[in-house]
Amino acid sequence: MRVSRLSLVTLRNVPADAEIPSHQLLVRGGYIRRVGPGLYAYLPLMWRVLTKISAIVRDELDKLGALETLLPQLQPAEPWERSGRWQGYTAGEGIMFHLEDRQGRRVGLGPTHEEVVTELAGDLLRSYKQLPVTLYQIQTKFRDEIRPRFGLMRSREFIMKDAYSFHCDQADLEQTYTQMAGAYARIFKRCGLDAVGVDADSGAIGGAASQEFMVMANAGEDLILSTPDGCYAANQEKAVSIPSSAQALPAGEARQLDTPGQTTIEDLCAANGLSPDQTVKVLVLLARLEDGRDQPLLVSLRGDQELNEVKLTNAVTQQLGSPALEIAPITPEQLRQQGLAPLPFGSIGPDLEDASLKGAKSWTSRFHRLADPTALDLERFVCGANSPDQHRWGTTWTSLPEQIRSDIRNAKAGERSLHNQEQVLEERRGIEVGHIFQLGSKYSDALEARFTDKDGKQASMLMGCYGIGISRLAQAAVEQHHDEAGICWPVSIAPFQVIVVVANVQDDTQLALGESLYGSLQAAGVDALLDDRSERAGVKFKDADLIGIPWRIVVGREAESGRVELVERATRSTSTVPHQDALSDVLEAVRPRR
Repeated sequence: MRVSRLSLVTLRNVPADAEIPSHQLLVRGGYIRRVGPGLYAYLPLMWRVLTKISAIVRDELDKLGALETLLPQLQPAEPWERSGRWQGYTAGEGIMFHLEDRQGRRVGLGPTHEEVVTELAGDLLRSYKQLPVTLYQIQTKFRDEIRPRFGLMRSREFIMKDAYSFHCDQADLEQTYTQMAGAYARIFKRCGLDAVGVDADSGAIGGAASQEFMVMANAGEDLILSTPDGCYAANQEKAVSIPSSAQALPAGEARQLDTPGQTTIEDLCAANGLSPDQTVKVLVLLARLEDGRDQPLLVSLRGDQELNEVKLTNAVTQQLGSPALEIAPITPEQLRQQGLAPLPFGSIGPDLEDASLKGAKSWTSRFHRLADPTALDLERFVCGANSPDQHRWGTTWTSLPEQIRSDIRNAKAGERSLHNQEQVLEERRGIEVGHIFQLGSKYSDALEARFTDKDGKQASMLMGCYGIGISRLAQAAVEQHHDEAGICWPVSIAPFQVIVVVANVQDDTQLALGESLYGSLQAAGVDALLDDRSERAGVKFKDADLIGIPWRIVVGREAESGRVELVERATRSTSTVPHQDALSDVLEAVRPRR
């Protein structure tokens, strides 16, 4: 390909709406252009990157025996209703784009394809003799992000590889899950990425076990907690740890404290000489459940701990038997709307009476009470007294209503690992590029995807689900591989492996040598780009650095003697060598390595 025919438009200034380096560089380098909020056009350079990533993914999955397919992006509501996910994905802040067709039938643009593929499997796979089967596709997905940001990292339309496996027993599912994890590790390595597999929450997809694959980068939205020995790593949504020990309250009789204006743990501790780990904070929340209930919650944590919303959602879902669609703090305005008296926010204790909910118009009239172990393990503590500007000192749990013990706090860096107490957790930022799940029979039960087992009985298929964000992976590679001058693509996914820059195309000798090198590279099967523009050499060099082609051969003033400059983009190493040596070095450098 010749740059003169590439329609390459690069930008020198940073786009105003691009917040992180990878987003800035992809726009500046002519890889993507914004069409609307969270919507991007993949320009020719970017499409070449995406095609190479997709080829690596296909190669690894085909080796596992997975079968490529293509499922409809437009999906009917009915199977989503049967699986119980339609309301959660479409109501309120749900992420599914949905509409009605001209016959009034409800449909949605697929953010994921569990329902569709499960129905197909139920129709096609009837016997244990047909199992296991793994189907995969690479296609555009849609998610109505509330706040699209970071370019392709959180967009409303994106390219994804999703795969689904079907099994007759748990051992078979676990075998495929393990094989897929290995394939994912190879995919990311072949793409030139430093990716780590971490324990993760299954989220709205569901299932018994899941693992995320994270590309380590400062701009990552996910906080990863891991041990230095590499034996434990988890997303903070899932991470567990041994909390720091709490300071015991001094000896003394239980008593009431006047705490005017002390509505936060910080204010309470500063005014009364307390440590936050000697206190219990109580959050008053409302859970909106899929079955239509609005359930008030009283959630207790040790004063120095932070609530983990994902863990809380999972606990409430499990304990109340219906998915929690949303959990948020109860506000004074909501109390007024329910016809309830104000609550003493800032002074609430774990024993706030259910009577405070009596007469609620639509809420359940009893609190669901949960407490984190960090709070329940305190022998004596300070907490709210359920009266404005009043707290209690020296309270014990024996005098309070029973609480449901639930791990609902954030693990933190500096805490000891639950798996090895000699290891202390460290934190890093990560970009999620892949996620694998053991779904079990969640979807096959709901959609009646059954098969005949060895004993002639009907059984639900067990399922696995495996996703890779293709477009997100491309941007994550840039986030991990860039410098102040531009992108430094790994050679395996670079749009071109080598760029031949003719410093002065008006010089016949330079142009002839550049054309000869370009032809030799193409004949050797190398993806080569020839910068044959009539631009100044400095402009060409800046563009080459910006777009990040791994190797650059510069044909300049020494072309007469057959010598060229060879530049490795990632290291900036430069050498002037005979053009045949440059050609040999490049061919060796771009040779595929597994």
